[in-house]
Order: sequence, then C-alpha cells, then structure tokens
Amino acid sequence: MQSQPSNYTYSYPPEEADEYQEIPDIATSVRLVENLLNYSFKNKELLEEALTHSSYTESPSYQRLEFLGDSALGLAISSYLFIAYPDLDPGKLSLIRAANISTEKLARIAVRHQLYKYIRHNAANLDKKVGDFVIAVQQEEGSEVHGGFIKAPKILADIVESVAAAVYVDCNFNSNDMWVIIRDLLEPMITLDMLEQKPQPVTTLFEQCQKDASSEQKENAKLHAAKFALQRLPCESSDMKVVNASCSQLNGNNEIEGAKHKLHELCAKKKWPKPNYKIQEEIGLSHKKKYICSVEIEITEGILFMKGNEKSKLKEAENSAASAMLLGLQESKYL
Repeated sequence: MQSQPSNYTYSYPPEEADEYQEIPDIATSVRLVENLLNYSFKNKELLEEALTHSSYTESPSYQRLEFLGDSALGLAISSYLFIAYPDLDPGKLSLIRAANISTEKLARIAVRHQLYKYIRHNAANLDKKVGDFVIAVQQEEGSEVHGGFIKAPKILADIVESVAAAVYVDCNFNSNDMWVIIRDLLEPMITLDMLEQKPQPVTTLFEQCQKDASSEQKENAKLHAAKFALQRLPCESSDMKVVNASCSQLNGNNEIEGAKHKLHELCAKKKWPKPNYKIQEEIGLSHKKKYICSVEIEITEGILFMKGNEKSKLKEAENSAASAMLLGLQESKYL
C-alpha cells in the first residue's frame, strides 16, 4: 500500500479495516472534536497536539498530554465516585475507578465517538490494529465491561486521555470545569451495579484461588493461588526479568530482602498505582504485638491481593506481604 500524505488523518471503514479513507485536515478535525465536546478551545494548538501521534514528526505529539490526562482523569473520576458513593469502602471505589479508566473502557470511548478518525500519524501498522478493534466493538451484542475478544490498542485510550488533558490545560487546570466538559464523553460510566452483575474475571479468580487453595503450608497455598490466577494473563518478558532478579535475594525466612521497595519500583515501571498495604490482623498484647499485613495492586484487569506472614514489626509485615506478591508474580506468567 502506498504511503498517504502526512497532513491527512484517516478513518477505518467497518467493512475494510485495513484500508485508508482520507478525512479532513487537522483544522477541521479540531472543529469536529470541539463540536463533540460542545466546547471551544481558547488554545486550539492544545487539541491539535492531543490528536497527534509520535510517528507524525512535524508537530508535537500527544505524549505529554497523555501523561497529564492519565492523572487528571483519575482525579476527576475519583472525586465523582467519592460523591456518588458516600458509604462505599475504598476497595470497591478503586474497582469502579479502575474499570472506568482502563484501556479497554477508554478505547471503546474512542470508538463510540469516532475519535480514531482524527489521529494524525505516519505509522501504517496502527491502522489494522485500530481497524480490527473498531470492527470487533461494532459487532459486540452488548456493552463489554471488562473487554472483548480483541485487545484494545493503547493508542485509542491515549487519545481520550490526551483530549481530556487538553481540556484540563485549556481550563487553566481546573478539574471541575474539565469534568463538566468531558463527562458526556465518558458515558456510559461503569457503575457498582454493573460490576456486581459482571464481576471482573481476574479479581474473582484471584480471590477464589486464595479461598480454595489447598496446601499443608499457608505460604505455598498463597503462591499457588497467585500462580493459578496470574498465569492466565499475558507475559511481558522484560518485567519478568526484573521480578526474577528481585526474587533471587531471599533471606533466611525465604522472603525477599527489600521487597516493599522492589514492588514499589515494579509498579512505577508498569505505571500501576502504588501498592496499598493494610493491617489484616494485630495479635497479642500491646507491648508484644504482632502484625499480619496484606498488599493490593490495582491493575487494569482488576485488583491483585496477597497476605504476608506474622511479624513483630509493622514494616516487616508489610515487607512480607510485598515479598509474597513478588513471589507470586515470579511463579506466574503475568509479567
């Protein structure tokens, strides 16, 4: 296929996902997205940047805005959920937030509102990926809360985040104003009722494995649970090397030295939120108290949970939980 002029954006006809169709130039694309948002940008170059992939080298790409939009969307949705569910515990709030800012959810927003038509790029390999996903979404019988048969291309989620960030910056970094403008774009929001009717498969599997794992030793049971749940997720070999290196540094209790710090670094590398540690049990008198801690990691597929061993110090209990999580990741094929 011959390359197309670099000043065009492209759409993906449902019947021929791998074929180009020229559509308006960037100025028209900006106007159409403004119409979609019902918002006129004071600085239209922000929206031009938000619609530009890094392969299009004649203008700044959306990468900086996508970075900002990830946090801005997370904050806006967190604030919304905090108000909408005043009695809901943080764990369930995290599940709803994760579902609404997942790559799958945001990519479907890009398809629903045809934002993919306005992406400026010079990367031909993106067209088939995006086109195949567009077709798959259009052929779905109902709404998919957790994803369909084709993995969502990250570029589609990036565009939604970068457009949100462009609005955020244009509104002088006012998250309330941004939320008013982009709220309709994000509909339908995934609600608690929807998640309860269609539980996240990975989270459900992970919880069920820990409940049903049978082993004479508790620690082995937890590792088997992690392995069983996580091995069903895709593998990224570079991250597996990091985890293997961390897990090679076991102490006399078969726990990883500095596991909490290593898990924090891994989450940062994967662009996951920071691990969340909780005290599960406090045992003994106040002057001889022991602790059992858990750790949760919020990923796009759900929330992973592990408990550590009983320890006399809180920091050691948290490190034990982090160690169990890292060992579980090592045993799995997830990373």
